[in-house]
Amino acid sequence: MTEIGARKEAASRAARLNAVFSALADPTRRAIIERLSRKEARVTAVAAPFAMSLNAVSKHIHVLEASGVVERRREGRDHILSINRHSLDEIDDWIERTRRYWEIRLDAMERLLRDLKKEQKLGRKDHKHGSR
Repeated sequence: MTEIGARKEAASRAARLNAVFSALADPTRRAIIERLSRKEARVTAVAAPFAMSLNAVSKHIHVLEASGVVERRREGRDHILSINRHSLDEIDDWIERTRRYWEIRLDAMERLLRDLKKEQKLGRKDHKHGSR
C-alpha cells in the first residue's frame, strides 16, 4: 500500500470510529444497541419500550445505521434490525490498542516513582549516618 493509500485508510478508519462513538454517545441509541445485542428485531419492536414516537426512534435508528453499528434488512413489509458486529469489533480493537498504550506508560511511571522513592529512602539513611 502506498503512503497516500495508508493515509486514506487511516482517515477512513478514524471517520468510522468517530461516527460510531458519536452514535453511541446517546442513551437512547445505547438502549437500542442493548436490545439488539440480545436478538435482531423489527423496527416497531425496538421502538415499543420508548416513550417517544416511532418517528423519533426511527431517527435514532438512522444514526446507528449511518455509523455502521446497525444493519437493516427487509422481509416483506417488515424492517429487521441487527447489530453489525464488525463495527463494534473496530471499536474494541481501538480500545484495546489505547489500553495497551496507557498500560505501558503507566507501568513505566509506576517503576519510576518506585525507584525515586527508594532513592529518597537511601538518601535519608545516608544523611542520618553521615559525618557530624
